[in-house]
This record gives sequence, structure tokens and C-alpha cells, in this order.
Amino acid sequence: MEFLSEYGMFLAKAVTVVVAILAVVIVTLASSIKQKSDKGELKLTDVSEQLEELTDGLKEELLTKKQFKAYQKQRKEEQKAQDKQEEARKKLFVVDFKGSIDAHEVASLREEVTAILTIADKDDEVLVNVESGGGMVHGYGLASSQLDRLRSADIPLSICIDKVAASGGYMMACVANKVYSAPFAIVGSIGVVAQLPNFNRLLKKHDIDYEQHTAGDFKRTLTVFGENTDEGRGKFQQELEETHVLFKEFVGKYRPDMDIAKVATGEHWYGQQAIELGLVDEIATSDDLLLKFAKTHQVLRIKYQTKKKLADKIAHGASLSINAIFNRLAERNNTL
Repeated sequence: MEFLSEYGMFLAKAVTVVVAILAVVIVTLASSIKQKSDKGELKLTDVSEQLEELTDGLKEELLTKKQFKAYQKQRKEEQKAQDKQEEARKKLFVVDFKGSIDAHEVASLREEVTAILTIADKDDEVLVNVESGGGMVHGYGLASSQLDRLRSADIPLSICIDKVAASGGYMMACVANKVYSAPFAIVGSIGVVAQLPNFNRLLKKHDIDYEQHTAGDFKRTLTVFGENTDEGRGKFQQELEETHVLFKEFVGKYRPDMDIAKVATGEHWYGQQAIELGLVDEIATSDDLLLKFAKTHQVLRIKYQTKKKLADKIAHGASLSINAIFNRLAERNNTL
């Protein structure tokens, strides 16, 4: 057993060295390869077709052969009737937005909105599923402006909140003509927050000097390493209040019937409570809405995807390989 244990330790060290060398080689190789552009592509998925295939499959399982043939005949007749109609079938474009702190997903959102604006007809609609707890003001401000492009083009816009649309997430949601929410989705948080640590006393304790030079009285209000002043704190708080005022005015513009003073306290509510406060219009999940719209519209999910760089693919593959090796080693050591 002692021999096996020593052998296992030797093997672990040897594999670690080999993996480290491979990692360096892979990173060097990836960085030396000329990368292609980050240009992405739009992907359209026919959700209506997927739902029809699901229905057909279930019907085939549940009905007798005779009943299923009758069902298929009826479906064909309905399809022929739709094809004979002079007007094209109305479309519902579905967009998913799952936002991070910096709202970098807006890069894809703007491409998706632009694509919709170029192909949407007057009777088409848009449904955006928003999931975000908020983040940077400028990022979510731009995301909200992208959605406003749809409203400005008179394209009916609905927002659905399955999980959370708070702070910047709600800034996006309020732009819609109609806001839907799941019963226990988190909604609201119309407020502004900022926080940062200060290491000035720690630096002084270790006799470390920190210098910061600015031109302009309030080029910097609060600092992480320097000594903050009451004047700087006051200016910083003033800026937060001004941002909050802009946030309230923005929400009030799109939902004028809501008592903004009552909801703009920074609090959040669940969907069922949010209806009473006017933050949302109706309780429903995105699944409910897709089934509802599929009866009258062709439902198309649109997504802009950025192609991964070759270096990213190599690094991702190397990471998976290294993790697999270490997991196997851990299992072997536990066995020994």
C-alpha cells in the first residue's frame, strides 16, 4: 500500500508537469494564430413548427390509428385554408435577454432589434423575455433604448418576466406596451446603489503613499486608495440622487398611470404584488404566451450569436481536458 501511495503521488506530479507544459504550448499556439473577425450571425428558430411537431407526436401516441388519420386530415385542410389566405400570417418575434452587471448582452440585442425592424410588417409583434437583476446605468440605458426603437416603429412590444427584472432589468421592461410576469418573479427595485471599498487606512498602516492628481474639482469624488472627504461624499450622493430622478422620469414616461413615488423606493415585489402597484399588467409565464400567440401568429425566436474565436475554442477544449485529467487523478488518489 505504501508503494502504491508513493507511485500515485509520483504519477500525479508527473501528470501535473505534463499538463502545465501542454497548457503553455496551447496558449502560445493559440496566440500565434491569426484570428478571424468577431462577426456573428442571426439564427431564426420556428417555434410554431416545433410546437406543431410536439402536438403531432403526442396525438400519434394518444389517439387510435383511425383518430390520428382524421386528425392529420383536419390539419391538412386547416393548412390549405391558411395558404389560400391573401394576407401573410402574422408573426411574433421572440427575443431572450439574460443580462449581466455590465449589460454587454446589449451588443446582441441591438443586432436582433435591427433585424426585426428590417423584416417586421405592420401586424407583427415582438416578445422579449427579460431576466436581469440590473447593473450599470449606461449599459441598461442603452438596452432600454434598443427596445424603444421597436415602440417608436409602432411594433407592439411585450415583455415577459419569468424570474427577475429589477433595477436596470425593470428599466427595460417598462418600455413595453404590455408587461407580463410570473407569479413569483422579482420586479421593481427602482433605485440606484453604488459602493466601493477604501484601503487608505491600510496603506497608511504600512507606510505606503498614494497620490492622485486631477484637473477639475470633481473629476474624482470617492477613491479606493486615497482619503475621501465629506465634500467628495456629498457630491457622490448628489450624483446618485440625480441618476435616481432620471430613472423615475424614464419609468414614468412609459407607465404614466403608476404612482411613481410609491414604487421608486428601491424595493422589489413579486409578480402578484406588482400588478396591484401597476408595475406589470398581467400574470403569465413566457410558456403561456408562446402557446397563446402560436394560435394566431407564426412564432419565430431570433438570436444573434457571435462566433467564438479559435483561441477561445482551443482554450476551452484545453480547460476541459485539464479538468478531466485532474478529476481522474483525484478519483485514483481516493482509491489508493
